[in-house]
Amino acid sequence: MDSSRISLRPFQLSDIDDFLKWASDDRVTRYLRWNSITSREEALTYLEKVAIPHPWRRSICLDDHSIGYISISPESGDDRCRARLGYALAAESWGQGMATIALRMAVSSVFKELPDLVRLHAVVEVENKGSQRVLEKVGFLKEGLLRKYGYCKGKIRDMFVYSFLSTDTVV
Repeated sequence: MDSSRISLRPFQLSDIDDFLKWASDDRVTRYLRWNSITSREEALTYLEKVAIPHPWRRSICLDDHSIGYISISPESGDDRCRARLGYALAAESWGQGMATIALRMAVSSVFKELPDLVRLHAVVEVENKGSQRVLEKVGFLKEGLLRKYGYCKGKIRDMFVYSFLSTDTVV
């Protein structure tokens, strides 16, 4: 994959058709806390109320077309040293290195953009092997198993926790 074709940028309302294409795919939303988005109206509401106002949610773009997202949610107060990472990618783009490229870009910039940030962490369902591989390729460290940790799609699930520190090196 030519990494120059991949970019990260804030979501725009004009992303609605591209966003709806991948956000309506149950394969993409399988491990997300939100359900597949099934209509233009629902997609517009999500972009307006969730994606655009989010403090650090970026559209993963291929040739400036949205094919996924990366979200970094910083905590506040005394916990502002850490943030939670989430991401998803269109199924047609799986296995091509795009998520790894995008995640490397995000990690490389977020510690500069959020100066109080020291720790970035992600929780990944045990069954989500693809996401685990992406995190490991970028340099995240698997810290351990969180038993019965996350509620997703009607079930409480075991999760792995991964971390990346501001002193770590993107690989």
